[in-house]
This record gives sequence, structure tokens and C-alpha cells, in this order.
Amino acid sequence: MTLHWKLVIDAADPHAQADFWAEALGYLVEDNSPLIEELLGVGAAPESATVEPHGRRAWRDLAAVRHPDDPYDEKSGAGLGRRLLFQRVPEPKTVKNRLHVDVHAAPGQRDTEVARLVGLGAGVVRSVDGPGGSWHVLLDPEGNEFCVQ
Repeated sequence: MTLHWKLVIDAADPHAQADFWAEALGYLVEDNSPLIEELLGVGAAPESATVEPHGRRAWRDLAAVRHPDDPYDEKSGAGLGRRLLFQRVPEPKTVKNRLHVDVHAAPGQRDTEVARLVGLGAGVVRSVDGPGGSWHVLLDPEGNEFCVQ
């Protein structure tokens, strides 16, 4: 049996994180506005649970990005394949991630990719060069570690 999954990442600002990662990975920010408008229309969700970050309704405390080639549910806008979901949490990040994303640059393009990601708001922590390979460790705008190989 194969299971569907998504990576859920805690965030102070889920919409800013979704925007960063959509640009970083070439993904799409999910559009949940049709479902949200329907739920608001029947009184099943309060207006205060929404924001309009891209000129369309979105959940205040959740934002997701999905691979543009993967299927998605047309009613909810939720991706059914490769997907990152950012959820608002009240506490700040305080320790190293126990799980992180590895981004694979095209051959010979790692430094160019790192520069592009820094331009989007990432920070460089260090470069690693060892027997297992070489990569750069970066931080996303909220301080979550990820690697560029």
C-alpha cells in the first residue's frame, strides 16, 4: 500500500513561508479560495479565519505549496502530490530541525542556486565538504535549516 503524505512545517508567518518556498522550489501557492468562499457563504467558517495575501481568500493560519505538475483537488485547491504545508504556531523556533529539505541544484549550478535563494531571503550557515559529498547549509526566512547540494 502506498500512502499520500505532505511535509508540515511550523511557522510564525505561514504565507511568507509559502511564498519563499514556492519561489525556491518552483512550486505553486495553493489556492483554497473557492472552498473558503463556500464555507463563508454557508456560515461554516468565520471571516476572522481568513486573510487575502494574493488578492484571494486564504486561511489565516495555514498556507501550502504544491508541485505544479502534480494533481490537486479542484474544490479545495489542496495538492495531492508533492506538497509543503505551513501552519502557524505561537512559539518561535528554538532548536535545530530534526527534519529538513534538501534542494538539488543542476550540475555545476550549486553556487548560482545558493545566490538565488539568498536573494529570496535565505541565509547561508556553512559549507560542508567531506567524504560523503559537499553541500551548503542554509536557513529559510524563519530560521529552518535546509541544504543545497
